[in-house]
Amino acid sequence: MLEKVLIVEDEVHARSGLTELIESWGYRAECAADGMEGLEKAVSWAPAIVVTDLKMPRMDGMELLNRIGELPQRMAVVMLTAQGSIESAVDAMRMGAYDYIPKPVDPVRLKTILHNASRQREADAEMEAEGRQQRDTGVLGPMVGSSPQMVDIFSMIERIAPSNVSVLVTGESGTGKELVARALHDLSARRLKPFVAVNCAAIPETLIESEIFGHEKGAFTGALERRAGCFELAEEGTLLLDEIGEMPMATQAKLLRVLEDRKLRRLGSKIETPVDVRVVAATNKDPEKAVANGDLRGDLYYRLNVFNIQMPPLRDHLMDVSAIAERMIEDMNQRHHCTVAGLKDSLMIRLEGYQWPGNVRELRNTIERAVILAGSGMLGIEHLPPHFGEPGFAPPPNRVGGVESVLVSQAAPYEDGQRRLDESNSVRVEVGTTVDEAERQLILKTLVATHNNKTKAAEILGISSKTLQNKLKEYSNAAVTE
Repeated sequence: MLEKVLIVEDEVHARSGLTELIESWGYRAECAADGMEGLEKAVSWAPAIVVTDLKMPRMDGMELLNRIGELPQRMAVVMLTAQGSIESAVDAMRMGAYDYIPKPVDPVRLKTILHNASRQREADAEMEAEGRQQRDTGVLGPMVGSSPQMVDIFSMIERIAPSNVSVLVTGESGTGKELVARALHDLSARRLKPFVAVNCAAIPETLIESEIFGHEKGAFTGALERRAGCFELAEEGTLLLDEIGEMPMATQAKLLRVLEDRKLRRLGSKIETPVDVRVVAATNKDPEKAVANGDLRGDLYYRLNVFNIQMPPLRDHLMDVSAIAERMIEDMNQRHHCTVAGLKDSLMIRLEGYQWPGNVRELRNTIERAVILAGSGMLGIEHLPPHFGEPGFAPPPNRVGGVESVLVSQAAPYEDGQRRLDESNSVRVEVGTTVDEAERQLILKTLVATHNNKTKAAEILGISSKTLQNKLKEYSNAAVTE
């Protein structure tokens, strides 16, 4: 059955033109002359999509949107706005509008919006049933948690995922902001299209515009061929702009124009290309302070901040630690070909009693290390990093430059104040030791700890198995020579 679209427009020629255009695309179309008549037809005809003007007599588009939201039938509302009414359009999306389009109407963009809204309707029933089942078990896509904080976040994600609205995700580093973006993508009609994530802080300022918007051949020195940017790679999908506060101000201005016009121009091109991308931005900064400090444009912030999802630090929902860890074990078992069954009670108590300054990312590093060391069975306290949770304990650093540092066991005090080392899993390096010798000791000690399992040793050391083999061959040849 063809989808039903209701056009609510007080201007006669615009109303008849839109009706004919939408019918030519294969939809069943009806029209209404103002919001009051539109509401009556919405109740009696039950369209899937309502395309309504913002300014109308008797009942305007905002009131119509509000009244439609009270109906038992779910309808996607697309708002038509005059030039200069972007703020009103953003307000409408906060109230639940699916999308907006400025006048004069761009037929290509309108057709895309109707197509996406129609796809979303088909997915809604399936998503609702699946979401209800996941919520009951404390799971939403890649996210896990049954604490009140996470339940509220899950509810927010479910409400806004079906729309095309921009979302700003804030929170400390390592709290799972990218997981929120992925959940928004997976629970939308865009889930079969690309999800593209770009870290704005990791791209040199001279290259960020090319990375995001693309460039033409010869656009700048070194541009040897035409290249699509992240917006084009994420077409009909979702684009995550992580660390948005680190984006240069000039690039922020161009991003704002793309968000408002839904068109982009590659570097070196004279042609604007339509884009259909849902943008999710993330930052570990306080966005209002970033605006005040001049790190983030105020107009871009207000455009992105239609909805704000604030991710809590892990220390504020420690009751979720065990469930998150169990999910991570499943992932690590597949990644590292292990068969770990779960967590011992003693380990659960220890994990839930730690404050996790590195948040979920630190928990993931800790669980990954434990799974690799254990290989099978149940994870226990013996698989934690040395002196985990003790005063002065520092979590292992994140990956830097593609190599992950290995935590060297810290010294523990004797009663007389002297220091001792746990020789079974420590490497002691004296002043004057060469870097090569320190590396050799670390590699050989790691092999002892993994019972000569080279695959596990390479994983812990953050190097490839081939690199480890080459190092061992080098040590063997050196021994023969000596």
